Amino acid sequence: MQRMNMAEVAPEAFQAVLGLEKYVRATVEHGVLELVKLRASMLNGCAYCVDMHSRDALAAGESSRRLFAVSTWREAPFFDERERTALALTDAVTRLGEHGVPDDVWDAAAKVWSEKELADLVTAIATINVWNRIAVTCRTQPPAQG
Repeated sequence: MQRMNMAEVAPEAFQAVLGLEKYVRATVEHGVLELVKLRASMLNGCAYCVDMHSRDALAAGESSRRLFAVSTWREAPFFDERERTALALTDAVTRLGEHGVPDDVWDAAAKVWSEKELADLVTAIATINVWNRIAVTCRTQPPAQG
């Protein structure tokens, strides 16, 4: 059962996060953005966001095969270099440990993404992590009917 609706209880906070969401939607390639959102949501155990972002990606033309493979992206042959580095960065930022993002992960991403693209990608990863933490904490449930 949902604990609270952040949009109703703290609308200013919700709108602030929505501002980040609007920014990343405008600056990060849509296909990569949906993969990043799906991967972080899987890692964070956010059923609401996994449901939403898989449906959004399917509606935008992404294949179900690639979406299912996001959970095993390292072994799956379906992702190009930019997508792989975005997914690796998503894993590192989402699972941020005491040593931060490893240099090899950052360096690989920096080889295929410009500095501005990396800044936007990091913002996208941070934003989905905020959404995940809100949804998981509030126990936001996906709609019964999709």
